[in-house]
Amino acid sequence: MIGERWFVQLATAVIVIAVIVAIARLLQRGVSRRLESGATAYRVRKFISFTAFLAAILVLLSAYSDRLAGLTVALGVAGAGIAFALQEVIASVAGWVAVAFGRFYSTGDRVQLGGIKGDVIDIGVLRTTLMEVGQWVDGDLYNGRIVRVANSFVFKEPVFNYSADYPFLWDEIKVPIRYGSDWQYATSVLEQVLEDVCGDFARRSEAAWSHARERYALEDARIKPLVTMVANDNWIELTARYVVDYRQRRVTKDKLFRQFLTAVDDSKDRIRMASATFEVVNLPRLNLKMGDVTGSAESHYVP
Repeated sequence: MIGERWFVQLATAVIVIAVIVAIARLLQRGVSRRLESGATAYRVRKFISFTAFLAAILVLLSAYSDRLAGLTVALGVAGAGIAFALQEVIASVAGWVAVAFGRFYSTGDRVQLGGIKGDVIDIGVLRTTLMEVGQWVDGDLYNGRIVRVANSFVFKEPVFNYSADYPFLWDEIKVPIRYGSDWQYATSVLEQVLEDVCGDFARRSEAAWSHARERYALEDARIKPLVTMVANDNWIELTARYVVDYRQRRVTKDKLFRQFLTAVDDSKDRIRMASATFEVVNLPRLNLKMGDVTGSAESHYVP
C-alpha cells in the first residue's frame, strides 16, 4: 500500500513537472518571436526558466512533504560526504549568487576570467558562457570559440570587466619621427588626427567617467586626447593617448595610422618616419690568409 502510494506520488510529480517544462518552453518560444530586442528576450527567457525551476522544486516538496522529516535526518548524516563530493558544484552555485548580487558582470559585458577574454552571452547556475575574443585572432575580435567557465572562478581569479561602469578604455599609439623632421608640425598633425578620429569618444565618455568618479575613489584623469614627446638615441617618439570604446580599439588604431600616414605623405618631407629596420644589400668579399702555427692570420678586404 505504501509502495503504491509512493509510486502514485512520483508519477504525479513527474507529470506535473513535464507540464511545467512544456509550458516554459512554449513561453520562451513565444518570447523569442515577439520581442525584437535580443537582450530583453534573453532576460525574459531566463526569468521563465528560473520560475519553472522553482515550480518544479515546489512540486517535489509538496509531493513528499510527509517524508521530509526522515529525508532531513538522512541528508544530515550524509551531509559531510555530499559537501565534500560536490564542493566545486557548491562553489559554482555560490559564485552564481555572487555574480547575481555582487555586480561582477552581466550578460553583454566584456570580461576576462581566468585568462579567458570574451563577451558574456549567458550566466547559468553553475557556469558562465563567453564568446571568446583574441587568442589566435589579432585585436579584440571574436574568434568563434564559445567557452564555459565555472562560476567558482570569481573566488579564485581576478575578474576584469571592460564595460561595466566605464565602457571606454585608454589606448596609445607610438609614432617614431626622424631627427631633422619638423617635430612641432608632426605634433600638431597628430593632435588634429586624434581630434578627428577620437574626439567623439572623449565627449561621449565624460558622463560615464563622472558617474564612475561618484561611485569610486578616482582622480580626475584627462579624457581629452593627448600627444607627448620623448627624444631617445635613435629618433623622436610621439605618443598619442586617447579614450576609445572598448569594442573599437582595433578599428580606431587603423583609422589613426591611415590618416597620419596620409598626412606624412602630404607633408613634403617635413615629417619623416624613423625605423630600426636594417637591410643588408651586399656583403664584401674577404680574402683570408692563414699563417703558420706561431704566426697570425691576416685578412684583406677585396672590393
